[in-house]
Amino acid sequence: MATLKDVAEAAGVSRATVSRVINGQAGVNPETRTRVLRAIDQLNYRPHPVARGLATKRTRIIGVFVPTTVTRLFLDHFFPPLLQGVVQAAAGRGYNVMLSLFSDEGDRDSYAHSVHNGYMDGAIAVVSALMSNVLLPRLQAEGFPLVTVGRWPAMDAPSVDVDNRAGARTATEHLLRIGHRRLGTITGPRDLPMPQDRHQGFEDALRSYGIPVDRRLVVEADLTELGGMVAMQRLLEEKPEAVFVQSDTMAIGALKAIRAAGLRVPQDIALVGFDDIPLASLVEPPLTTIRQPIQLLGHMAVELLLDVLENPGNKNAHRQLQLPTELVVRASCGALRTR
Repeated sequence: MATLKDVAEAAGVSRATVSRVINGQAGVNPETRTRVLRAIDQLNYRPHPVARGLATKRTRIIGVFVPTTVTRLFLDHFFPPLLQGVVQAAAGRGYNVMLSLFSDEGDRDSYAHSVHNGYMDGAIAVVSALMSNVLLPRLQAEGFPLVTVGRWPAMDAPSVDVDNRAGARTATEHLLRIGHRRLGTITGPRDLPMPQDRHQGFEDALRSYGIPVDRRLVVEADLTELGGMVAMQRLLEEKPEAVFVQSDTMAIGALKAIRAAGLRVPQDIALVGFDDIPLASLVEPPLTTIRQPIQLLGHMAVELLLDVLENPGNKNAHRQLQLPTELVVRASCGALRTR
């Protein structure tokens, strides 16, 4: 494999001159630049990415902070399409991705250490109470380029998210329009912005129909299938006609709990989820849900971060993006049967 020294000898110049040509710096005679480029091509020389990063002070590596374990990463249907969007967008702009998973305080310290060592040009962080109380404000205060997937009210960092409140209101109003009145809901952890926004949309819809919020019909879970099952078992005691579940993963768990109780969906209880993960259309009955563009969230997070990196003085690069959602009607809500 050719080295920088080999190129310099073939072109008859110093290694410093070769380095200036590779990094596009000024001060090189056009004829000399042509000679160096010809030698690079003939020797099939490829600059070492770490060495080049040291010279340019850019590694072209984007960090992705995900507050979860390896096991849950592959069980949660939200993360794979999100990461696919990140990787595709980064590759299209000549960047690599470093995935960082963590689940406790010690992990947070290790990833902060990685940031300080200069391994990453910037990072995309999936918002969670697990990391947002400590890690994100710390990185932002130190001026580290950061974009979040999901909003975090305590920070003014650039972010990309969907309109969770409007999506939840659409889901709930759909159940109300087809005649259901005793509505329950399974929320995510209520200390996070996303479950707060989706619950607010649920309440908005009830109020628009003049229906008071019954706290007995509101159950909190942990955004897992098991959490959805346990929450649905509690809700069944209150005999809801329909349930809006804040994630498809939890909704699939709720569906299993309803069946285990000898009830049917949608004949006995109608069900609507949120996300439109691939499995939503494959369960029986197929799940009515709110579709959010998960892969596009990852793509837009990369674009926003690169705007921050490449245009640090541009105020538009520090904006909060909000993507729309869409109601997808399938059999679980009973609307198709009603029609």
